[in-house]
Amino acid sequence: MDQPRWLACAWGELGQHEVRGAADNSHIRAFYRDAGHSESLHDEVPWCAAFVGACLERAGLAGTGSLMARSYLRWGAPVDEGRFGAVAVLSRGSDPNAGHVGFLLGETEAHIILLGGNQGDAVTVAGFPKARVLGYRWPQEAQAAAAEPRPEPERDAALFEQALAHVLEMEGGYTDDPYDPGGPTNRGITLRVYAAWKGVPADAGLRQELRHIPDATVSAIYAARYWTPAGCDELASALAFFHFDAAVNHGVTGAIRLLQQAVGTDVDGEIGPLTHAAIAAYPVAETLNAYADVRRRRYRALPHFWRFGRGWLRRVDTALARALQIAEAAPAASSLSPSQQKGPSDMPASSTPTTKWWGQSVTIWGTIITALSTVLPAVGPIIGIDITSDLVRQAGEQIVQTVQAIGGLIGLAMTIYGRVRAAGPLTRRDMTVKL
Repeated sequence: MDQPRWLACAWGELGQHEVRGAADNSHIRAFYRDAGHSESLHDEVPWCAAFVGACLERAGLAGTGSLMARSYLRWGAPVDEGRFGAVAVLSRGSDPNAGHVGFLLGETEAHIILLGGNQGDAVTVAGFPKARVLGYRWPQEAQAAAAEPRPEPERDAALFEQALAHVLEMEGGYTDDPYDPGGPTNRGITLRVYAAWKGVPADAGLRQELRHIPDATVSAIYAARYWTPAGCDELASALAFFHFDAAVNHGVTGAIRLLQQAVGTDVDGEIGPLTHAAIAAYPVAETLNAYADVRRRRYRALPHFWRFGRGWLRRVDTALARALQIAEAAPAASSLSPSQQKGPSDMPASSTPTTKWWGQSVTIWGTIITALSTVLPAVGPIIGIDITSDLVRQAGEQIVQTVQAIGGLIGLAMTIYGRVRAAGPLTRRDMTVKL
């Protein structure tokens, strides 16, 4: 029976187990790292999904990047019947968010047999009741190099080419640095990614082919493996440019997590409504700068920073400068894609109200007049402003009351009118008052 290459990677870790006490098993720590969670270094953190993700990544396939077992219910393609080597997702207890995931080896009448991690705190083969099975998934293999590249939406084609040109400039040509965990790489594409794209083993012959990888294949791989999964189509041009560079260098899930840190939302490695809302809350330039800072901190925490750090930081600076140029040239500094920049259904996005200075607000001036005419006469003497007594001496108490009533009425009317006609939020503008 032919064995899927990711299953071969899994068998190679059979028997690895957690270490008691403060120490950690370096193999389990490597599962976190290869699955995109290098910050999760302790082997007591649930790691069944990290094991599956690491085996897939080592076989040249992208996992979900999540430590949640049920994240694999949205990964790959569904398999109706148990298939040898398929990813099996199971429930765990009554918690709808908890689960277990492993690779299917076989089944009995009542149980399935899985090769998985964190099974009895180790990589083992174990049986689980079929009643717990939530689904089976199978990797969606990439098309062969000869296949036509996935067509990009017309509105993103030029941006993708611009971003790709930047990435290829940063990645350079063929390298095989022994300190680079990616192994042999050409134009940013590793040997294992190229092997997975072609669906062939990563042997010496393929290494030579990698040196002469065609331009069309390079473009297709970057579009299918990085641009689209990272959600670049859903971001404003400047942010998409910078995010694409991060996805190539940190991995898709790693880049999403860094972006989520930058905008202060839940860090789960998946761009959803909450992440989009957090992105939309900041000007794109502010998001870019925060994103760049997070990337710099991430690089400095890596063990190979001593060797590659200067180049990594230079890459961030270059990507940031170019992204900011795109943002300055854009008609609006929104962090959303053009398709998401929509106003109300009866108003085009371009006519969305802009902010105004508070001094232009009728509402504010109405409130000020109301306060001056009704509040200040009462509290003035307390703070040393004897307005009431002066007015009484000059015009009499009746005139003062009349002025207060008229002023309060005008102020109230201006407040109501200004609130009704308000067309946009207020912004602060610095001003100087000389006495």
